[in-house]
Amino acid sequence: MSTEYFVDKHSIVRQIWGRSDTILFIFAGGAAEFALNKAVDWLYFTGRLPADPLGRLFSTVKYSQTIMFSEKQAALRAIDAITNIHARVEAKRGTTIPDWAYRDVLFLLIDYSIRSFEVLNRNLTLAEKNEVFNVFNSVGLRMRLNGLPASHEAWIIMRQQHLRQNLQYSPFTADLYTQYKKHLGVVRYEILLQAQTLVTPRQVQELLHLKRASLFQWIVALYKVSKKVKVDWLLRALILPKKYKKEIETLDRTIV
Repeated sequence: MSTEYFVDKHSIVRQIWGRSDTILFIFAGGAAEFALNKAVDWLYFTGRLPADPLGRLFSTVKYSQTIMFSEKQAALRAIDAITNIHARVEAKRGTTIPDWAYRDVLFLLIDYSIRSFEVLNRNLTLAEKNEVFNVFNSVGLRMRLNGLPASHEAWIIMRQQHLRQNLQYSPFTADLYTQYKKHLGVVRYEILLQAQTLVTPRQVQELLHLKRASLFQWIVALYKVSKKVKVDWLLRALILPKKYKKEIETLDRTIV
C-alpha cells in the first residue's frame, strides 16, 4: 500500500518549499509584511521574533517543511502542534488572536510562495497557483480558521482586501527593522531590502518606502545562471550569515 502524503510528491509546492533560495525569498517577503501587520504586537508578546528573527525563521521553516514533505498523519500532527502553540500564547495573554490575523499569515505564505518561485525560476501556470492555494487552504481548514476563501480566485480578492485593511507602519515596524539590521549586518540587511522589493506587493513597498535597485536585479539574474552551472552555493555563501550555514543547508530537499 502506497504512503499517503499531505502534499502530493509531484506537487509544485514541494519544488517551491524544497529549495533554500526560494524559502529565503519567501521569508524576506514575510519579514516585511509581518513588520507591517496590525497584529504584530502578538509577535512581541512572546518576544521570540525581535530577539532572534533568524532563529524564528528557521523554526518556522521546520514546521512548514514537516507539513510539505511528511506523510499525511505526521503533517496533521505538525499543524495541530502549531494550533496548540497559538492557543497557549492566547491563554497567557488572556485574549484571542483575531481571525483576520491568522488568515493574513496564510495568505502571505500563498502569495510569497508564488512570487518567490517566479522571481527565481519561471512563471507558474494557473493550475500550479491553484495547487499552492489548495495546500495552504487545507492547512487553514485543519486549523479551523474562519472565513477562508473557497477558491484561488476568491483568495486573490480577499488578499487585496487584507493588504488594504490590515497593514500599517508602526513603532513595532521600526523596531523590527532595527533588529533585522542588527542580526544581519549592514551588507546583508541591504540585500534583504532589495529581495523584499522583488517579492512584496505594491502596498508593502509603499509603506516601507522600498526602492528597487537595478544592480540587485542583475545579481538575481546571475544567480539564475549560477544554478544552471551548479555554483549557486557560492553566491549563497557570500550573502548568508556563516553561523546559519548548517541550518540553510538543511532547507534543501531532494524532490522525488
